[in-house]
This record gives sequence, C-alpha cells and structure tokens, in this order.
Amino acid sequence: MTIEATAEQAQQELIDEFEMFDNWMDRYQYIIDMGKALPDFPAEWMRDELKIQGCQSNVWMHHERRGEVVHFDAISDAAIVSGLIAVLMRIYNDRPAAEIRDTSPHFLADLGLDKHLSPTRSNGLNAMLKRIYEVAEQEAA
Repeated sequence: MTIEATAEQAQQELIDEFEMFDNWMDRYQYIIDMGKALPDFPAEWMRDELKIQGCQSNVWMHHERRGEVVHFDAISDAAIVSGLIAVLMRIYNDRPAAEIRDTSPHFLADLGLDKHLSPTRSNGLNAMLKRIYEVAEQEAA
C-alpha cells in the first residue's frame, strides 16, 4: 500500500492479500503477525477514558490530529485482537477525518472476519471500528 492510496484502495489491497490464503488458520496467523508489528503504545495512554468497552480483552485506542490527518495508536493484551487492531490501523490510520467517515466499514465482510470470529471478538472489532468512526466524525466537524 502506498501513502497515496485511499482508504477504499487500502481495503481492496487487504482483501486481495487475504484471498491468497487457502484456510482460516493461515489468515489468523497473518493477522497475529500484523499485530506483533504494531508500534509501541505508551503506558500513560492506558487510561480508562481510552479503553474501548465491548472488547473481550483490554483494548486502548489513542488518537491525535496531525495536520490534515488523524493518527491512531492502539494496543491489546490479546494476540488476535492486536492483529485486528493492525488491520484497522492499516485501513484508517493517518487519513483525513472526512475520508475515514465516508469510507464503508463493510470491507470486513469481504475479508470474512465477521463469520470467523467468536461473538465476543466480533463485538470487540465492531467497538473498535465504531470508535474510529466516532473520532472521524468529531474531527471532520
């Protein structure tokens, strides 16, 4: 993915990558590996107001506006959830708020994530996505 790619293009690139895998165990490992590559998350950001409710594991998400874009940092204490964070960061991080707000979240269904996650992980993924869209709505206003 190049920096010039839109969020929709980044979504399609990820969908294309996932099509390479024949089974879901390989996809899960790919997601876990993506999570291991997340940047460090400062301990001082692990505050209650940054914690995302509705996730099975502990998840914290911090955001800040950097010029014209919104930058997200997030962490989880669970490997698969960290990977899900990495998937979302790859699509939505460092993008203009209006672009995030106007991009459909339905690419997750194209990845097949909604039917292969446990209900609690699916709820957590939706809670993280909801937070990203709330931030984008606030920052775009």
